[in-house]
Amino acid sequence: MNKIKNITVKDVVEICHASLICGNEDIILENYCRDTRKIKKGEVFIGIKGEKVNGSEFYEEALENGASVCLLQDIEIPQNVICKYNDRAILIVENTIKALQELAAYKRNMYDIPVVAITGSVGKTSTKDIVASVMAEKYNVLKTEGNYNSQLGLALTILRLKDHNAMVVEMGMSDLGEIHRLSEIAKPSVAIITNVGTAHIEYLKTRENILKAKMEILDGLQSEGRVIINNDNDLLHNWYMKSKNEYSISTYGMENQSDIMPENVVMTERGSSYDVKIAGKTYSVKVPVGGNHFVLNSLCAITVGTAFNIPMEDILDGIANFELTKRRMQIEEFSNEITVINDCYNANYDSMKAAIQYLGMLKGKKNIAVLGDMLELGDYSEQLHRKVGEEVAVNNVDVLITGGKEAKYIAEEAKNKGMQEQNVYIYDTNQEVEEKIREIIKEGNVNILLKASNGMKFQEIYEHLFQK
Repeated sequence: MNKIKNITVKDVVEICHASLICGNEDIILENYCRDTRKIKKGEVFIGIKGEKVNGSEFYEEALENGASVCLLQDIEIPQNVICKYNDRAILIVENTIKALQELAAYKRNMYDIPVVAITGSVGKTSTKDIVASVMAEKYNVLKTEGNYNSQLGLALTILRLKDHNAMVVEMGMSDLGEIHRLSEIAKPSVAIITNVGTAHIEYLKTRENILKAKMEILDGLQSEGRVIINNDNDLLHNWYMKSKNEYSISTYGMENQSDIMPENVVMTERGSSYDVKIAGKTYSVKVPVGGNHFVLNSLCAITVGTAFNIPMEDILDGIANFELTKRRMQIEEFSNEITVINDCYNANYDSMKAAIQYLGMLKGKKNIAVLGDMLELGDYSEQLHRKVGEEVAVNNVDVLITGGKEAKYIAEEAKNKGMQEQNVYIYDTNQEVEEKIREIIKEGNVNILLKASNGMKFQEIYEHLFQK
């Protein structure tokens, strides 16, 4: 277990060229928070400047609630505040997010530990969860909380390093250059790309540009680092065939010939099982969540585990016992034989397809797909929503309910591809969607999938109906 390595106020002054308005240079920065309502005594308050509000303006509330350090930008501190809180440290920097990234890079360099970084159009968070569970069989692992994978989120994750001796981080992006910066900070020893799909195509225009953005994860890869890819993804497979002599690459997949592949796959509602051969020996793998994509996630975790010489028995335990981040294929049973698949944290075509295919494999109940808009698709929005409608039509969905102005294309295409009109309901508002679900669940004996981009607020539908 690693010794905890601390950052002090003096370090902030030197690394970030910060102005120390008041306070002792020896104060240790520990536990960072940007919400004055949640800050606890002794924590560091970070004032993040947004488009409309400068969070630094709330520094007094943070100090009143016990913040030991305030890291601020674009603000002047009056003398009376300096006198009142001269036992705390107030620091002014040019840009607080940039300062946090500089501190995170400094903190990362203090730790000689394995770092696994994960990116991809879909499946980053669930892959992170299962990989971290496998790594935890050998290491004290720090992992990204939720999907805290942004320019700010990655920095805050790294700054949580204490006595950990391994880290598993998630890297998200919406444009070129973003993952480059994250990778330069994290310096991964293993870089995983789960797939290249259509998320953020509004900004990047083509899947080839999305591939280019994802491949920026290699920019900070350590010299002896390893790349792990889903070899079933068409663009990643093509990249592998061109680049396999340039990098140390491991592959996993179910279709294209890969280093780690499953045999004798058995899918059930509650999970999957398969055999896998490692070093000439066959092992039985049990995955506690259903769907093809979770088989792929588990294959990725096996690839990571073997790269770090984790015994196969421990890898199997890590897979069998992993827990998903909430609102990622969160499956719950309720009275009257109602099963809810709450997967409404985010959505793009690839994750919609996977969730619908999972719903379609469920037997014995009426399958209800409740689907909302996929956001940030730009000119591709209608086309990709219609592709989702095609998946609905061919995947054993009994009733389709859509909510939102773009989701109507899902409904239209499902009907075009043969779904009966009386089983398709198109609504503009979440309230209308909620009322229809309420009507349906009175009868019971249903499987309900809730899936939409986070901005559609389908989580509120779930809470109104199922969390009383």
